[in-house]
Amino acid sequence: GRELLDLPGAPRPDPGTPAPVRFLPAFDNAVLGYQDRGRIIDDPHRGLSVTGARFVLVDGRVSATWTVEDGTVTVTPLRRLTRPERAEVAEEGQALASFLSDGGSDRVTVGAAPP
Repeated sequence: GRELLDLPGAPRPDPGTPAPVRFLPAFDNAVLGYQDRGRIIDDPHRGLSVTGARFVLVDGRVSATWTVEDGTVTVTPLRRLTRPERAEVAEEGQALASFLSDGGSDRVTVGAAPP
């Protein structure tokens, strides 16, 4: 593979710096735009990308899906999230709920990890 850089001359964070939690919309290019998607999504979850699932990235990897209904963002983990990861997902989910409801709600639920 090739190393792709958005800004070749820009400063880089320390390699150990985790990527922030990100909520992606359905059919996002980050998940669908590459032939080799192994850098972002594990094989068992790859089929979700073509069904229109909305993903949550934790440290740059697909780790959960999300939906929104009646102002509440619901996160369904695809793996066990650590306590700090759950807290970061919840915080970002609250910001998303607030944005989607024009400030009317910041409700978020983070479900249990799969067995």
